[in-house]
Amino acid sequence: MEQSAQHAQQLDHLAAGPTPGPSPFAAFGMPGLGGPAPAAPPEPRPILELEGEEYEDELDALSDWVDDFLMPVYGAEVTTASPWCLRWQEHDDVVAWLHALWLAYQQHKDPEAGLSGLFVWHRDFLTHAIAAIRAPGGPLSACMTSPERPAHRLLPGPPPSARTEKTDPAETGTPGLGEPGEPTS
Repeated sequence: MEQSAQHAQQLDHLAAGPTPGPSPFAAFGMPGLGGPAPAAPPEPRPILELEGEEYEDELDALSDWVDDFLMPVYGAEVTTASPWCLRWQEHDDVVAWLHALWLAYQQHKDPEAGLSGLFVWHRDFLTHAIAAIRAPGGPLSACMTSPERPAHRLLPGPPPSARTEKTDPAETGTPGLGEPGEPTS
């Protein structure tokens, strides 16, 4: 019995593996080899959540990428089927789309994304985002549809939902207004 208990202890000890000690590679600062763990990059935040100078700095960097890279390479021509706006920074929805596209670009061009990283960016991000932004009925549809006729117009957004406009029936004197399950119109 005693010998079986000793064997069990030895097996447990062997199964546990060696206790981690100082790595001879720690001096090289390589993570996974006993060196310090890399600092986590800051978590990206959607541009529309930023304010003040932080928003302006991010918008400036985004504008440089859009104007110097994205549009010259992927902008194609401006047509009624593919409008554009020289003042796209004033369209909040377009800014949000382009910022998300830019963040994805940065992630997928990183060497850690591998050799197919940019292909994935083209397939999964670029095509869809450009189609949504430049759709004939999209956010830029009231803007420039011909390079010879620059135009810019912000279309009105939808009104607030009926839920946010509900009033207390006692205040209006209208019985049943806002009652669950009853139509309000």
